Amino acid sequence: MKPNFIQKVTNWGNFPVVEKEIRSEDSFKKIKEFVLNHNEIIARGNGRCYGDASLGETIFSTKKLNKFISFDRLNGIIECESGVLLSDVLEISVPQGYFLYVTPGTKFITVGGAIASDIHGKNHHAEGCFSEYVTEFKLMTENGNIITCSREENSDKFWATIGGMGLTGIILTVKFKLKNIETAYIRQESIKAENLDEIFRLFEESENWTYTVAWIDCLQKGKNLGRSILMRGEHAFQHELPQNLAKQPLRLKKKLQPTIPFYFPGFVLNALTVKIFNLLYYKKQAKKEVKSFIDYETFFYPLDAINDWNKIYGKAGFIQYQMVIPKETGKEGMKQILETIAASGNGSFLAVLKLFGKNNPQAYNSFPVEGYTLALDFKVNSKLKKLVEKLDDIVQQFGGRIYLTKDSMSRSSLTNYLKNIQSSKFVSLQHKRIINNNS
Repeated sequence: MKPNFIQKVTNWGNFPVVEKEIRSEDSFKKIKEFVLNHNEIIARGNGRCYGDASLGETIFSTKKLNKFISFDRLNGIIECESGVLLSDVLEISVPQGYFLYVTPGTKFITVGGAIASDIHGKNHHAEGCFSEYVTEFKLMTENGNIITCSREENSDKFWATIGGMGLTGIILTVKFKLKNIETAYIRQESIKAENLDEIFRLFEESENWTYTVAWIDCLQKGKNLGRSILMRGEHAFQHELPQNLAKQPLRLKKKLQPTIPFYFPGFVLNALTVKIFNLLYYKKQAKKEVKSFIDYETFFYPLDAINDWNKIYGKAGFIQYQMVIPKETGKEGMKQILETIAASGNGSFLAVLKLFGKNNPQAYNSFPVEGYTLALDFKVNSKLKKLVEKLDDIVQQFGGRIYLTKDSMSRSSLTNYLKNIQSSKFVSLQHKRIINNNS
């Protein structure tokens, strides 16, 4: 009989699957005992990262650290435990006229995970990463001590933990700022682009917009390479809204939320079905440009509307591959990336292109650099590793980086973060894999 704390654990991509010890506590005293009694630990939030980043020999789940501590409504500052989900934050803050400064494409991640990954969103070029709005956090180090980390206090640990993928300790509580909003709606413009040249031009013309993102058809070739749709948006003011939305501007109607009930058979997702999906997605917008008002959930979290959507990729799972290429070589780098994917036939129907602004040099572990980032979902199959190796080579050739929150297969981190982390106890499988691949 295996002890009941040994479990099969995987993250959102269902790859890899490991059988490891996983514990969860809500008492700081018990967490300290746990840390002192184990040699290799990694913290894990809600398991919504895609790769092997929060998997290790011994996993500490922060799910029980789910309490709010305070909400300063006058200044828009929240303090909560690290296992609180962004969805929980939005539930209490949006009706009060506040929103997250930075959010990724899902609201079902923890606040602690947002720091460990230093998450970015559709507004990096305008408002940076999540860390820009974190004022302080409490961190349990490998000796069980709890220290307060901020820009002024224990600043070395503060910056090492930002984007540090959990290798400096267990984040216990976090204090961070929110932004004022008048409504729960986004004023959106969707613009079709026929190729890579046009979408890059649209991004440059849209740099004064707070939010920009593009869906991109990664299987197109030749003159249609980079065919895409740009979505740009701003938080809507109440006076801008149509009358039916302006009545309760900070409240959204409850929506039906379908669930994928089973893992799809492996043959369902293939080059043909991805091509068909991409064609339909591009054609569904009949006009070149469409203006609309949509609620924040539709704009920021379209996939969260479907429970367990990851099952579409089948039991073998999938990876999300995300890289950034510096701005000066971004177009040529993306051209080579897209040509390589199209030639492989291993297409992604969830391919997202974004523009990054200048990075904060103090946040040396953070993923973004000024340039273009592309995120792609690939079903796990026998040919995928070879494709990832080719993509890694292109990213390295153009001086880019791989996003460690998504990575489960790349042979190199392509970032400077590992040499800056000094920790003997907090270790992930990803950490070991990257070290082994680079030794």
